[in-house]
Amino acid sequence: MELLKELLLTNTAIGRVEWLGISPASRAAIERRDSVRIVTGGIEGDHHCRPKRGSKRQVTLIQAEHLSVVAALLRRDRLDPELLRRNIVVSGINLAALRHQTFRIGTAVLSGSGNCPPCSRMESNLGPGGYAAMLAHGGITAVVRLAGEVHVGDDVIALHGSDEWPEL
Repeated sequence: MELLKELLLTNTAIGRVEWLGISPASRAAIERRDSVRIVTGGIEGDHHCRPKRGSKRQVTLIQAEHLSVVAALLRRDRLDPELLRRNIVVSGINLAALRHQTFRIGTAVLSGSGNCPPCSRMESNLGPGGYAAMLAHGGITAVVRLAGEVHVGDDVIALHGSDEWPEL
């Protein structure tokens, strides 16, 4: 088991933020943003942001490369990220490898807290089979370790040493 943890530390990939979005109210349409402010508890302006609760689902991320997989499973040419109801779409780095790691995204620092399975809304957003198409492609959830700004185009970098991020 220790060897597997050590292998995760060899991840040198640098990802890129491709898309950002927030949900301003419960069940509201996701609004695309060019930048967001990540604060304690989540993303400023997102109705899921709850600074006083210890939620493990403060920020949701999905792999850009998985959008084409889900689209293909649904026999579509492409999918708009808004339909998937995640906050951040990233490319170039395997989110599954960040699921239990700390990483910098823009100037914010997050820790992966688990998988982000699809909800029943995928069936209404994507049509019949939407939920099944999203299984194992839903991305990850994360908690905020350090507040900061995130812009489309920012890097996503795994942090391996304790000197790279502050103790909380």
